[in-house]
Amino acid sequence: MNAEQIRELSAQADLRPLTGEEVLAMVKSEGEDAFDALMDGAESLRRKYKGNDVSLCAIVNAKSGKCGENCGFCAQSVHFDTGVSEYDFIGKDAVLDAAKRARQMGAREFSMVLAGRKIRKKEIRIAQEIFPEIQRETGMSPCCSPGAVNAEDVAELKAAGLNMFHHNLETARSHYAEVCGTRDYDDNRRAVEEANKAGLFTCCGGIFGMGETWEQRVELLLDLRELDVDSVPINFLNPIPGTPMENFETLPEEECLRIIALARHLMPTKQILIAGGRQVHLKDRQKDIFRAGASGMMIGDYLTTKGADPWQDHRMLEELGMSIAPCDKHGGHADVTEPVASPIPVQPLPTGYTPVRFVRSPE
Repeated sequence: MNAEQIRELSAQADLRPLTGEEVLAMVKSEGEDAFDALMDGAESLRRKYKGNDVSLCAIVNAKSGKCGENCGFCAQSVHFDTGVSEYDFIGKDAVLDAAKRARQMGAREFSMVLAGRKIRKKEIRIAQEIFPEIQRETGMSPCCSPGAVNAEDVAELKAAGLNMFHHNLETARSHYAEVCGTRDYDDNRRAVEEANKAGLFTCCGGIFGMGETWEQRVELLLDLRELDVDSVPINFLNPIPGTPMENFETLPEEECLRIIALARHLMPTKQILIAGGRQVHLKDRQKDIFRAGASGMMIGDYLTTKGADPWQDHRMLEELGMSIAPCDKHGGHADVTEPVASPIPVQPLPTGYTPVRFVRSPE
């Protein structure tokens, strides 16, 4: 497929859902002109539906290690010797402190992540105290990664004040057995379906660079489109020593950008958020994620690995002319026009640094 054909298909993405065959031909097209056309199309779609506002999210590893699943990418599995820190639930005060730090970094959403197959009842009871405080004290939307939960769990989490639900499919159905043998692909999918039924904002994506083919990448993203999730986090495998995937090679920067553009063309109106592995894979091309169609990114630390200095991310956005999407008075995604200033005092910034203002970009 040549550059002109890619531009024509990119324009069609705004009018109808592109097919898997069409987007596969787009991302596999070779040559600088074809790549530029793919990036230009993705950026045009991002600008139309998301503007220059960048949604930032942050997480806390609220319960680490001792997970009985054997996901080949994960440092927290009991099946692998990775030396990861192991601890039970860190408690309400520690989660709230982490939420406040996330807000200081400009996060719009904050997720409490718990290792294990799914959240336990006693943890849901603690969440009933945590979620309202997060929203009241920071203005952020409380999010949780509770695992492969059922309808009853989702209802209890929603009643506890949960606004946003995160759970990844991880990879395509046809590749899933190569990644995890203790959980079924449909366990993950059902959890997201239950969250959708409950009316929660759903955040669901996957990890790329785990040996999957381009066809399987398209397969995963088409399933996410069918699920009609609200936000699609794109992670790139960070090979952890001690896991079965420790020797997997990182993806070339351009391949990562093609994956992001693929997601934007298949889901033009959705939040496309770049999460784990961003620094490891994209290196000095991280700024190009927005040209590839990304509209959000995770800041701060990841589950078991360190992230970049958040102020470096702020500087990058400032240099690109992007704005940080603000929280509003009903949480990060309510349809209101007046943002609420964070009640948290912002920590001192590096000398000479001018932070990105928490304002929306002009239309």
